[in-house]
Amino acid sequence: MKVTSSEASDAASSPLAVPGVSVGTVEAGIRYPGRRDLVALSFHEGTTAAAVFTRNAFCAAPVIVAREHLKRCDFKPRLLLINTGNANAGTGEPGMDVARRSCEEAAALLGLSASEVLPFSTGVIGEDLPVDRLVAALPELIDARSPDQWEAAAHGIMTTDTRPKAGSRRFSAQGKDYVLTGIAKGAGMLRPDMATMLAFLATDAPIAADVLDSLLRRAVEASFHRITVDGDTSTNDAVVLAATGASGDSLCENADSELAHMFAQALESLCLELAQGLVRDGEGASKFVEISVSGGADEAECLDVAFTIAHSPLVKTALFAGDPNWGRVLAAIGRAGLAELDVTGVRILINESIIAENGARAAGYVESKVAELMRRDELRLGIELGRGDARAAVWTSDFSYDYVRINAEYRS
Repeated sequence: MKVTSSEASDAASSPLAVPGVSVGTVEAGIRYPGRRDLVALSFHEGTTAAAVFTRNAFCAAPVIVAREHLKRCDFKPRLLLINTGNANAGTGEPGMDVARRSCEEAAALLGLSASEVLPFSTGVIGEDLPVDRLVAALPELIDARSPDQWEAAAHGIMTTDTRPKAGSRRFSAQGKDYVLTGIAKGAGMLRPDMATMLAFLATDAPIAADVLDSLLRRAVEASFHRITVDGDTSTNDAVVLAATGASGDSLCENADSELAHMFAQALESLCLELAQGLVRDGEGASKFVEISVSGGADEAECLDVAFTIAHSPLVKTALFAGDPNWGRVLAAIGRAGLAELDVTGVRILINESIIAENGARAAGYVESKVAELMRRDELRLGIELGRGDARAAVWTSDFSYDYVRINAEYRS
């Protein structure tokens, strides 16, 4: 029994094809000319699926329609239709009509029911999606599908991303080998609940939809729900996991089986890789930062502390400057809402170097040495609370001049 991070996870390699999945991408001119902005993932008949969506109350029309269709098709979709450049969010009933029409037109080309098509959109909020351009590109998109277009699809779902995020895992169970491949996008408006992100994963293993759902939610909680760039939650987020069963084996309906166990390992590993890839490519990011909190009374308070630090503009700008201004971290911990926090029991570390303890600067603190640590591209900020045995980690980036520029010019 083993799970391997295949060479396909290397940025220089292509993601592995998944039996039962065909992928295509074309230029539809939805917002920008000369840019791949329409992507399709089609699945073998009998494919099962699970998904998690944004918790934003202003969820986009495609999120609403995708949820409806996923239930209506009994969690057996045949096509995912993804556009970039326009979120089709904040568009009212006309936006709903557009999302449904895109599904109907794609379904007609493939001889499917509209409920077997799930729509996804990402881009500018509050603008009408030019559905006629999308529909006009559908025949070319359908013809462009092939098993080996995952890398192109990773490019096709990008918005402010500077590079594609894609990876694969091989895993085996009961003497048989399987593959899992996934792509993701997102660089800003990025935090849990979900984030401004889309992720699509598929395996050839035969796994029942309810088992997929439980395993996906567990993997998302430990990955996509533990990242943040700026603390904003998008209207369009979704993570979809499909199992084609193209391997021909019997359907796995037991979450405690060997197959489910090995698949879960692969899924959690790949989701974490993709999630961290989003943070590494955060808008204007120059640093990748792990905030690890230990010694909490429970995991919830560890996360409260970690996210309070990660969302502090003062902390994030200090990280960008390479300024060891640990007072900003200390202040964030103090306002995280922990009841009866004994500040004398808290320790703050940067890359294992103790910065503060006993409610004050650490005795061995040397500013020049810490400043040198802060100049690194990757940092680990450790917080020890001294209240219990719980621990949790989140991943974030710094705030740079480019973050402001990118978001100030987003609609230009």
